[in-house]
Amino acid sequence: MDRDNVVLIGMPGSGKSTVGVVLAKRLGYSFVDSDLVIQDRYGKLLHDLILEHGVEGFWKIENDVNAGLATHRSVIATGGSAVYGAEAMGHLREIGTIIYLKLPYEEIAERLGDLSARGVTLKSGQSLEDLYRERIPLYEKYAHITLDCDKKMLRDIVAEAASQICMPAM
Repeated sequence: MDRDNVVLIGMPGSGKSTVGVVLAKRLGYSFVDSDLVIQDRYGKLLHDLILEHGVEGFWKIENDVNAGLATHRSVIATGGSAVYGAEAMGHLREIGTIIYLKLPYEEIAERLGDLSARGVTLKSGQSLEDLYRERIPLYEKYAHITLDCDKKMLRDIVAEAASQICMPAM
């Protein structure tokens, strides 16, 4: 299977969709936002799916959708919780180069507004900082490339990602 896609992972608010659109234009690729694919497939907002199915139920939906993505020459922006789906992450690693957009907790907290409106999957009693600490090792585990995005302009992040992709992935 060709690994001709670029997959962006990272915390909500890390810029996956924003970077993804600009990177896709730069590479001449299509852009796929897996959260929008989920919403389209189920005809509901992420927030409503989380309320209806619970956090773990939503993760199963996300895993199933991401594991079934069949794209070529696309930049795929995943939801922040995509890394909980081992099947999906295995598939995404096979079809693409995974780039982790890394930001410090303080920057993430500042960028995010109402977490539930964004469809952020927090377990009962879990804080954003707890979530951040829980997910960092997963992002690091699945990433082929880690880009430190702290205090960087969008154009610089896109340029760095494009230059890394042109090199053979690990």
